[in-house]
Amino acid sequence: MSDSTPRLWAVVPAAGKGSRFGADCPKQYLDLGNAAVIEHSLHALLAEPRIATVVVALRGDDSHFQQLAVSRNSRVRAVQGGAERADSVELALASIAQDAGERDWVLVHDAARPCLSGSDLSRLIEECLARDCGGILAQPMVDTVKRANDRQQVVETVDRTVLWRAQTPQMFPLADLFSALADCRKRGVLVTDEASAIEATGGHVAIIQGSHRNIKITHREDLALAEFFLNELRAEGDSP
Repeated sequence: MSDSTPRLWAVVPAAGKGSRFGADCPKQYLDLGNAAVIEHSLHALLAEPRIATVVVALRGDDSHFQQLAVSRNSRVRAVQGGAERADSVELALASIAQDAGERDWVLVHDAARPCLSGSDLSRLIEECLARDCGGILAQPMVDTVKRANDRQQVVETVDRTVLWRAQTPQMFPLADLFSALADCRKRGVLVTDEASAIEATGGHVAIIQGSHRNIKITHREDLALAEFFLNELRAEGDSP
């Protein structure tokens, strides 16, 4: 990487099978209103002019992405992903590293999180840059949380006031995240999101409260809820 004016890049890991969803194709390619789920996720990123390029990490046998109009956007680049989310993100970052500067930042966003608002994305970017610290969008836990034993019996009620549900995008200095993911891979550390890689290597992660509408499509009924939220965001002028 060479020194240059810091730029923002985005990575969308989309190499998963989405097997929990039970559909014939990965859930990111299911129809959601007038577009596929992943198209909404990508358009939300592309609507932010500070993001130079969005890199999508795909399965080697992906036959869906190139059929989408967004795949031909000049700011979208496709690369082959890996077996796990962390592998896909690391491979995407390796692709970006050829063109990125040492002070560049990266935002990683779920392919199946289509209801990202422009205001949430802008606030994440501005707060991370102002603090000079990586950060994530997250929602405070509102449900009562129970810890159970292996017999599915409650053993404790957990203090929810210190718990947050992590969302995406998650934004970090590109070099820091690249290094953290490589370190975790070498040490065999489980990485469930980008923040966990930064945490495992001693980095700091800021929490920026996001919207409850920024849901991840996990179950079939989530599609109807996501369409409702997208219509709300469009009515408010907060979605492309």
